[in-house]
Amino acid sequence: MLPAPIPANDTERLRLLRELLILDTPPEERFDRIVSFAAEEFDMPIALISLVDEQRQWFKARVGLDACETSREISFCGHAIMQSDLFEVLDAALDPRFADNPLVIGAPFIRFYIGAPLALPSGATIGTLCLIDTKPRHFD
Repeated sequence: MLPAPIPANDTERLRLLRELLILDTPPEERFDRIVSFAAEEFDMPIALISLVDEQRQWFKARVGLDACETSREISFCGHAIMQSDLFEVLDAALDPRFADNPLVIGAPFIRFYIGAPLALPSGATIGTLCLIDTKPRHFD
């Protein structure tokens, strides 16, 4: 497993994320509707709005996953925030960055992942809207 690199602007990115006062807040219907729609529209068992802080990725909204956070070190979203476009993993079991990741070899048994960066007007990416499947696939 290869942990995600740390963005060069991580200190500023984290400051901006904290200023939003959104981390560890209760569920909100407006965010829940987004992940529900995405999961249904793209026929995915898991959809998340994930915010990446210093140590973890925290899920502001989630469908199909009981966990409310995971370690940043094992997060797929930690890789996705490094991109300015979609970050796609077709089969995590075959990808050297993720093949032995606890989220791949254990629950939720991630095989497919696609994450769209959530960027602030400043350009800082604070997280992702991501879709996950337990089988390999292509994003259509």
